[in-house]
Amino acid sequence: MTDMADIEKLVSRGHESGDYLPLIEAIPYASLIGLRVHREGDNVMFHLPISPDNIGNPVLPAIHGGVIAGFMEQAAMLHLMIFMNSSSFPKIIDFSIDYLRAGLARETYASCQVWRQGRRVGNVAITAWQTDPNEPIATARAHFKLD
Repeated sequence: MTDMADIEKLVSRGHESGDYLPLIEAIPYASLIGLRVHREGDNVMFHLPISPDNIGNPVLPAIHGGVIAGFMEQAAMLHLMIFMNSSSFPKIIDFSIDYLRAGLARETYASCQVWRQGRRVGNVAITAWQTDPNEPIATARAHFKLD
């Protein structure tokens, strides 16, 4: 489902029902890692459930760093789409991540904040944590081209 009208409908239906799963299913990587979105009033929370497929270090066990980065990037893109009522997928320009702690094999969450949004570029700050939002496992910054 890549048609702009279809994407806009998925976002709109997500707003109406609070269920963004059909939008997530339109993004193959988000579906692959199991990303979920939970609406909490005017905010959204992104959730990465525990999955053996996302483990990169079976000794600890810990989530693969690429999965954490991908989760955070997808969260930022979805955040922009949800709050802009987007009719297309924002295109990534730049992504920078800081790993702060091991992402152990636990439920992982992320929240996003749009710091600056011009007419053509969205700048999003992302924070990911597992047990305590005050103890993030990673922070990231992403810039997206908006159509």
